[in-house]
Amino acid sequence: MITYRVGPFPPRPPFPPWQPGPPERPGQPPQPPRPNPAIQPVQVWADPGEWPGRLYERLLNQRIVMAHGCLDGESATRLCAQLLTLDAEGEGPIRLELQNLDADLPAALTVVGVLDTLRVPVTAYAGGRTSGPGLCVLAAASHRRAYPNAFFAMSEPRVSFDGPVTAVAVHEEQVRAMLAELYERLAEVTGHEVDEIREDARQGRLLTVEQAIDYGLIEGLAEARGPAGPGG
Repeated sequence: MITYRVGPFPPRPPFPPWQPGPPERPGQPPQPPRPNPAIQPVQVWADPGEWPGRLYERLLNQRIVMAHGCLDGESATRLCAQLLTLDAEGEGPIRLELQNLDADLPAALTVVGVLDTLRVPVTAYAGGRTSGPGLCVLAAASHRRAYPNAFFAMSEPRVSFDGPVTAVAVHEEQVRAMLAELYERLAEVTGHEVDEIREDARQGRLLTVEQAIDYGLIEGLAEARGPAGPGG
């Protein structure tokens, strides 16, 4: 998106963004050099005034929540806040869109805990690749459907530890407990044994939509939307 700003006309010659601006005028404080955009971190949809923010707000008004990419601690907190807000504001069902979702193990279990406490039903719609602990978020929904292009990658979460031996031992015990919860949730939803779920994750088993239905991970394809009303 190109943004136009009000300025002098004719416009002044542009200065490279990583170079200082125009020469300083007497009495004005020195201006710091502008950062080089090539080495700056990218921020996506950080400004709620931009169109994605307004679009997400409109989706929330329709009780639709979206989660995509890698679900970490911060994004899991935002997702939980959206779910809890919709649960408190109305009695209608929530539509949870999961697009190319993977997740950190603690973040996924955080969302699962909130999904377990909601008063209203949640229907999850999976699109693209859903993998790792992201499958646990999908499994925690009241109903689970998938778009035709979806597929599901069962895999073991990747974790790493650093620190004293005693601290590492504690972390390992915590991860084992979280993994047990992950596999038990998937076993409960699919009807498979926990050991079978664990082995499929170790082997990195991939499931198409049809295979995921047979496996018990999802209930069926996403239903077709009805005809548009007046005005589209």
